Amino acid sequence: MKETKNISRSRAQESSAAIEKMYITMRHLFNRGFYKPMGISGDTLREALLALRPEIYGNIAEEKVELNGLLYVIERLPTGIEECRFINLTSDEGYSKSHFKAIVPPKRRRNCYRIDEEQMNVEITRGRSDIYDILTHLTFIFIESHKIKNRILLDDAGEVSRDWTKLEIAVSQSKKLTLIEKEKAISHAANILGRTFEEVLDIYDAFGTEAAPDRFLHVIYWLGKLAIEEVVENNKRTITFSPILRERLGHHIHGEVWATNIKEVLKANQLLDRPIHVISANMHSVMNSIFATPILKTKFKDKSDFFMYEELSKSGAKELRSQVETVALKQGMIFLPDTSGTNIDVQIFDTAKIDWSKSSFPKADLEEKKPVLIVMDYAFGEQAYETIDELLKPYKKDTLLNVKSVSIMGKAGILEGGKGDIMIPNAHINEGTADNYFFENELTAEMFEGNDIAIFAGPMVTVLGTSLQNRDLLKFFHESTWGVIGLEMEGSYYQKAIQSASKIRKSVPHDIKVRYAYYASDNPLETGSTLASGGLGTTGVKPTYLITIKILEQIFNIK
Repeated sequence: MKETKNISRSRAQESSAAIEKMYITMRHLFNRGFYKPMGISGDTLREALLALRPEIYGNIAEEKVELNGLLYVIERLPTGIEECRFINLTSDEGYSKSHFKAIVPPKRRRNCYRIDEEQMNVEITRGRSDIYDILTHLTFIFIESHKIKNRILLDDAGEVSRDWTKLEIAVSQSKKLTLIEKEKAISHAANILGRTFEEVLDIYDAFGTEAAPDRFLHVIYWLGKLAIEEVVENNKRTITFSPILRERLGHHIHGEVWATNIKEVLKANQLLDRPIHVISANMHSVMNSIFATPILKTKFKDKSDFFMYEELSKSGAKELRSQVETVALKQGMIFLPDTSGTNIDVQIFDTAKIDWSKSSFPKADLEEKKPVLIVMDYAFGEQAYETIDELLKPYKKDTLLNVKSVSIMGKAGILEGGKGDIMIPNAHINEGTADNYFFENELTAEMFEGNDIAIFAGPMVTVLGTSLQNRDLLKFFHESTWGVIGLEMEGSYYQKAIQSASKIRKSVPHDIKVRYAYYASDNPLETGSTLASGGLGTTGVKPTYLITIKILEQIFNIK
């Protein structure tokens, strides 16, 4: 008799299954319309997140509270959400016309509205990826809040520890705490969090704002308070999805308005029949790459172009940036701030109006029909499909757009190398499925050599959310025959839209060129090097501009 083989799953397989489970569960909860994250309806989501143990959430599966992960999440959620028992995800339902003041999280562009003491409304206008992002972040902070509760609740009747009573006194003060008061409060908070005094002190100020320097204590207090109420008074926190959001999601409502606005502006400026190059990037690198050097070279004598770009990227360089913008606007740039709800601003450059002799590209060799550049700000996850799909559709059903190329310059996680390195993909693989999109990339690794930046080429994986990645799964993608070099959130969605428009629907030329290049924001395989460990600073400036310049050199036919 043949012995049955003991089949056990690897951590990578468990992680992959956990991601799939989360994805299906979130869609199910969305269709249901509401759920209680720490109740029975939230069980599956919590279990899957704890099984996955994403790198970004650090010690989520341990008893001590995860501080870096908490900071990462708090920066992406609206101020005050930790005080709210009811979180309502809505579509754009007209709150901008009300007395409610929009709260925009520092690191995520989404409008949120505090309806009353207990309720926060969060506007979802960027598609399903936005929902996955919020739900995983909320699940994480609610898990952490119950860790706080476990350390302060002494019995079922609601008796609490001395540390909690002292923290409550510190939080109830309306004035800024003195150094002595602050350090006493940190000492009590450290006990509650299972962390050292030093660990709490190191991260304390990162939570603070000018208006609320002691916000760290408030966040911890309110997370703990609501968790206690859930257990003692059975007041469960609830997440709801508005009926309008459930009705609209997936129908490209915002993307269609966004794309139509762009085409209307092209028509009004008689640019619809010109060759078009679409670039997904930020709102400064293309403009600065074309115009900045000639404007600023007298101010920064003997300095390199990259030095100027770094100066322009600094937070206090508003005046320098406006100098460049003024020249760009005089030379055919049109700025379209977003009004569609996609949160994607757009710049249109009419290259016929640029004085090339006074630009950074004096050797630009443009054809008789001068091209038009459409530069769009970064999309978010699945939103990339919605926006590009709508943009590449004909104007009013019969005017086809002569789109010559689509170029994507993005930020991604790297699996070999470090922050600031460059990745050149040749395929995008959709995580959780076998879907893969191979393409001929006009950009090659050789083009970037000799700039003191490491270059990696190969396939990249498009993930459901950066907050769902763990080391085992990424290691598998990197070390197996998939040979993945990095992870990002939009690539396969862009490629899916470009492929269908050019190869199937024939709304843009069949031989449309594509360019993809990413610079590394973090290496999730290295301990302490995830997105939660902090931003890029000026490390990202050189690769950002290097990629932008290579894209522009190809569009402007500079050999």
